[in-house]
Amino acid sequence: MQTAPIKPHAPACERNREPILEVLRPWLADRRRVLEIGSGTGQHAVHFAAALPWLVWQASDVAERLPGIRAWLDEAQLPNTPPPLAIDVGAPWPPLQADAVFSANTLHIMDMGAVEAFFAGAGRVLAQAPGGVLVVYGPFNEGGAFTSPSNREFDAWLRARDPRSGIRDLDTCDALARAAGLQRADDVAMPAHNRCLVWRRA
Repeated sequence: MQTAPIKPHAPACERNREPILEVLRPWLADRRRVLEIGSGTGQHAVHFAAALPWLVWQASDVAERLPGIRAWLDEAQLPNTPPPLAIDVGAPWPPLQADAVFSANTLHIMDMGAVEAFFAGAGRVLAQAPGGVLVVYGPFNEGGAFTSPSNREFDAWLRARDPRSGIRDLDTCDALARAAGLQRADDVAMPAHNRCLVWRRA
């Protein structure tokens, strides 16, 4: 007898989902299809798709995470969450159409090559979407400096685990976004020294 996959759970998703939703709601009010990169457990996909029912919320992550995401989507049975896609940001992305891209708590666990690929990939997805929106949540440095002692400690923990990871600088992300045809449109301070950054295609 086949057993159902165990639903993964991240407490941080429960804590940050409402503050993120407050940022997403106005920026995605006129959007129709969102591609989420690095959906992780799938908790955000279910919560945001339920709260924003006019959107098709397309979850994605590396292949090994898809069973857990499917478990959340299957339980929720929402009409606007298609099956999750296997996307490794550092590899070629499948052909996709979306007018918004979202990602949470991903850039600091990627190596810099993957961060560059993320922005380039988001730019390609949004290339045919006038007013296309990219929203990224997580910790960021500013002017090459940490914005809090806790972020400095978190960065040290990340780099001890994987020297290629670490909190990314806002100026670097802005430059990568500009190269992908996107301009920063919003920067919202979030709890626990995180930020929600919004870039938009003109």
